[in-house]
Amino acid sequence: KDFSLSNEKDAHTSDSNENLERGNWSNKGDYLLSMVGYAVGLGNVWRFPYLTYQNGGGAFLIPYTLMLALAGLPLFFMECSLGQFASLGPISIWRILPLFQGVGITMVIISTFVAIYYNVIIAYALYYLFASFQKVLPWSDCFSWADEFCSKTRLVSDCNATLDGEIIHANYSFITSNNLTCLNGTMNYKPAQFPSEQYWNKVALQRSSGLDETGNIVWYLALCLLLSWMIVGAALFKGIKSSGKVVYFTALFPYVILLILLVRGATLEGALDGIEYYIGRQSNITKLMEAEVWKDAATQIFYSLSVAWGGLVALSSYNKFHNNCYSDAIFVCVTNCATSIFAGFAIFSILGHMAFVSERPVSEVVDSGFDLAFVAYPEALSRLPVSPLWSFLFFFMLLLLGLDSQFATIETLTTTIQDIYPEVMKKLRIPITLGVCILLFLLGLTCVTQAGIYWVNLIDHFCAGWGILIAAVLEIIGIIYIYGGNRFIEDIEMMIGKKSRLFWLWWRMCWFFITPVLLMAILVWSLVTFSPPTYGSVSYPAWGTAVGWCMIIFCVIWIPIVAILKIVKAEGNLCQRIVSCCRPAANWGPYLECHRGERYNHVVDPKKEKEHEIPTVSGFVY
Repeated sequence: KDFSLSNEKDAHTSDSNENLERGNWSNKGDYLLSMVGYAVGLGNVWRFPYLTYQNGGGAFLIPYTLMLALAGLPLFFMECSLGQFASLGPISIWRILPLFQGVGITMVIISTFVAIYYNVIIAYALYYLFASFQKVLPWSDCFSWADEFCSKTRLVSDCNATLDGEIIHANYSFITSNNLTCLNGTMNYKPAQFPSEQYWNKVALQRSSGLDETGNIVWYLALCLLLSWMIVGAALFKGIKSSGKVVYFTALFPYVILLILLVRGATLEGALDGIEYYIGRQSNITKLMEAEVWKDAATQIFYSLSVAWGGLVALSSYNKFHNNCYSDAIFVCVTNCATSIFAGFAIFSILGHMAFVSERPVSEVVDSGFDLAFVAYPEALSRLPVSPLWSFLFFFMLLLLGLDSQFATIETLTTTIQDIYPEVMKKLRIPITLGVCILLFLLGLTCVTQAGIYWVNLIDHFCAGWGILIAAVLEIIGIIYIYGGNRFIEDIEMMIGKKSRLFWLWWRMCWFFITPVLLMAILVWSLVTFSPPTYGSVSYPAWGTAVGWCMIIFCVIWIPIVAILKIVKAEGNLCQRIVSCCRPAANWGPYLECHRGERYNHVVDPKKEKEHEIPTVSGFVY
């Protein structure tokens, strides 16, 4: 999950390295935990439980599991195999199919957008981490920042009562002052918010009324954002030999905290109601008829497994050629999804308790996915013994989860630069890495204004949804239908050994038919049923939605642009040019000559590839 490509000699020329130029993972454990850490991130805590909660509770597990088997796992295995086979990053890997190189650019741009707002969420975690260094948690009660609607319980506004033998209707203050009792079923309640909810909106975010009201930069969030980027930048200077060891802590420690939270949550009153809403009788099976539910299931699989982001290709490109990427893919996917479901139990046990104490249905407890991590959890933590300690541990866990994913995302960007300009990157790796972090920090300042949470939600709504689906559809069509699915299987068998027809039956069914059809259906269906984004009950202005569309267009426009550039640069008539661009480049194949065998004995040596490349206007190579 978290790795870097340091140019330090000891990190790349170790005896364990098969590829002395690019380097390899020290051992299998480093890679597996890095992949698990990359996949298991903030989304497992604040995205999956929210999507489950929003899309019918336990019923959501049905499309989620189906999407894992039919779409997530096939694409995950494909990307791991692709990166390991050629030992290249997400753009250069498209030497396999030059016409579709724009898909790689789209993946990198989407990763860039997500990196901007993902570090903002890490900044939120840092802010709450620092706020936990107090004897009394600042969101544990309604303090000076709260308004009249702040309450830990539901506030009665008025009700019916019996006075001198007659039924009267009066406000609650009159009822209590006269020692009367409200009749069952007649109580009306004031709008009430938990202290943690008001703290999140009024103190942490200083949230404005909408996207139209930008407000000022929230200085302490800006400082937390700067600190998070400093941590990312510093961590990426280390080589994969050392950073691969860090994941033994960062990938495993969050499970300890989740287990503690689950045990504590299960002991709270009302926890069973929350869990029943998650997987039991309160699940809403009718939600499965809605397109958004299936789109959310597919998107969550891609978001969580990091499929179609480019990171899997980059991480796998540092594997040794004969590593068993098949078993790796199964292990990482199952571990990641089991973690999401496990985290859901911890979340919903706490939601059930929140619903119990506020005397509301579980479905009315939380308004937004971000609130699950920064409202529901803080509220639960404030009820634990020695709450500042647990709060510190939980937000430290969020910090580790986010940073590990962020390391790999930024490394995807720097790996892309390295593949395109290897000599420049070798000499200027540190300045370029710092430059990337500084640029993304400056772009992220918009997300720490008083309207920042609306921008974070907007980017997430557009870029982390349709953009991933579009990239995944084109990726599987390009590799399976144009490059050739059977040819790709032969490439995989060069790495993991010959397999039977029965072994490949499921993968052929998914790659050739089920996965592309499924993804196309979800993409079209979700576009047809599109509704403008909202944050809780706040609607976005028309220009905000337009900006969202512009972002997604900017992500995918490179696909036709690069395809046109490739065709223009090719030789022959139009048909011949298209055909030539649909063939692998002359330097496509295993990175090391010793792995090429007879199938790829014609491949141009990577050291001499510049003599054979056809440069494009954009600077990207085959």
